[in-house]
Amino acid sequence: MTIAPLTFALSAATFWGVWTLTPGPSAGLAGASDTESGSFGFCHEGGGYNCVVDGDTLYYKGTKIRIADIDTPETHPPRCAEEATKGAAATERLQELVNAGPFSLSSIDRDEDPYGRKLRVVTRGGESLGGVLVSEGLARWYAGGRQLWC
Repeated sequence: MTIAPLTFALSAATFWGVWTLTPGPSAGLAGASDTESGSFGFCHEGGGYNCVVDGDTLYYKGTKIRIADIDTPETHPPRCAEEATKGAAATERLQELVNAGPFSLSSIDRDEDPYGRKLRVVTRGGESLGGVLVSEGLARWYAGGRQLWC
């Protein structure tokens, strides 16, 4: 009977964790070009080496990076309670995402913003980590200028 080997193969694949119906965005496999990684904490006053400042800013190897494709609620200082809550959630989620495995940093048409932060798009397996935050309601696509969250 030919069904038994197929059933066995599917059972084995499920058992060993290689059968995935809908992988989550943060669980994606690293692409060949995803060569950046680190252990990220949360930044405290004065920055750091590998740490997350807020939902769209981090330090990587001592360089301050502004995630170029998104905007997240302000945390320093928030303008209202809702912005504070959503900003804290975006900050925590970004830390989870950058700690989940190798990622890539891509330049955009400008190297830095007016505050001296490097402007980069952060991806894993070709997917924007900023886009993950957008899909989860913790960020919006950056359209230039500041927009209020309150």
